[in-house]
Amino acid sequence: MAAQQKESGRGSPVPGRCAYFLERKKRFCKMIPAPGRRFCGEHGQQEEENDRKRIPCPLDPKHTVYEDQLQKHLKKCNSREKPKPVYFVQDINAGVKDVAEIPEKQVPISSLSKEELDNLIIKLKKASNGLELRLKEQILSHQALQEALNDPKNGESAFKHLKQQASILGNMEKLHLLGPGRCFVEFGAGRGKLSHWVDVALQNVENVQFLLVERATTRFKVDGKHKRRDSVFERLQVDIQHLCLNKVPILEEKKLPVVGIGKHLCGAATDLALRCLAESYTTCCDGENEEPAPKRSRNHKTELASNNSADNESNKGDCKPVAGIVIALCCHHKCDWTHYVGREFFKSVGLGPVEFNYFQRMSSWATCGMRETTTKASTSEDPTNDTEEHEQAFSKTESGSDTLQGILTVEERKEIGWLCKLLIDHGRIEYLQQQGYKAALQYYTEFAVSLENVLLTAVPSPSLIPESTT
Repeated sequence: MAAQQKESGRGSPVPGRCAYFLERKKRFCKMIPAPGRRFCGEHGQQEEENDRKRIPCPLDPKHTVYEDQLQKHLKKCNSREKPKPVYFVQDINAGVKDVAEIPEKQVPISSLSKEELDNLIIKLKKASNGLELRLKEQILSHQALQEALNDPKNGESAFKHLKQQASILGNMEKLHLLGPGRCFVEFGAGRGKLSHWVDVALQNVENVQFLLVERATTRFKVDGKHKRRDSVFERLQVDIQHLCLNKVPILEEKKLPVVGIGKHLCGAATDLALRCLAESYTTCCDGENEEPAPKRSRNHKTELASNNSADNESNKGDCKPVAGIVIALCCHHKCDWTHYVGREFFKSVGLGPVEFNYFQRMSSWATCGMRETTTKASTSEDPTNDTEEHEQAFSKTESGSDTLQGILTVEERKEIGWLCKLLIDHGRIEYLQQQGYKAALQYYTEFAVSLENVLLTAVPSPSLIPESTT
């Protein structure tokens, strides 16, 4: 019987057996199909699929779907638009978009003539006159990270991240931001390492909440490991541009003072976070859930006057929605004039969107000559390695540094890049001062540890006056 069923070469399938040919075994499948079928259950779709057509998915053409299964696929496709969370408010932190101020076309720096480049540099240096060019060193540490810092199992890259996190926590402690009854909002949270260490530092403190804001899906998260007592971790998968903190259920319920934190918060994300905290959220709290943007524009003068009224004085101790802001700055070349919070400062020194777009790209010159060695030093095969260091992401071609070697020396480009960073950051400081905060910039780690080593800190000014008096 076996001899009668044996096929020679590919031949024909044995009658009553599956007609699917197994290339690897060089024979037909021996399974018995259902009556009236040519293929067994395992290979049953083969016959149908030969005549079915696959088309690109209309939601994401990177993958295809059978045409007759399209409607079913659209209901479960991972690229479908998901329901917006309650805290999503379109462009609430985007800032006012003035189309007339946006340059139609950005001219590459490499295409500028020497005279045009010189004029830009003159404007930059003139605008920088009077600014504090030497920032204070505030390189601190915190006991919560001492064991990890002394662990020889941590490699060089991990050690650098730990030093930065320790200094951020040290600065938070110095500002009295580490304490009970707080909600820590980590912007651009990634894996959530900074919140993890804040939680470790507050291990004996109760009534602590953590909100980790990240627009992308993240692997190797560390916040999922926290199961202790009163500490609550919640992830908000949303772009900061559309985040209304006032509508986050846990903040609505608890009404805890917020501490905004971030480690290497890229470019425009810093401006969005500052506006989210100092403007949108604060105004929402003061206005009892009214829409923040219209209220500020309609009643701005009234608000300024009310800040000095007797009613406001009596409420100072009762409502301080934002207790502090601690953000390690990063990637000034990714800043955007539309979202930038320091536009009024730029205009006050005779600059506008055109100069800003040049300066934000020229800011990458601050790390000229360091980029290549840093990239090599930070390379790691560890899939869980932190990726918060974004300073290598800007190409030399885009910044024009390669084409300027005959015009400016490396040291000159570094100095100009640093001035660009400082000018952009000073606009942020002035914005926070106008919003009633005492804000400062400081070095929080060594340049050898991170090329992006400036920390922005802000706490409510004792006077709580929106207009800066300095």
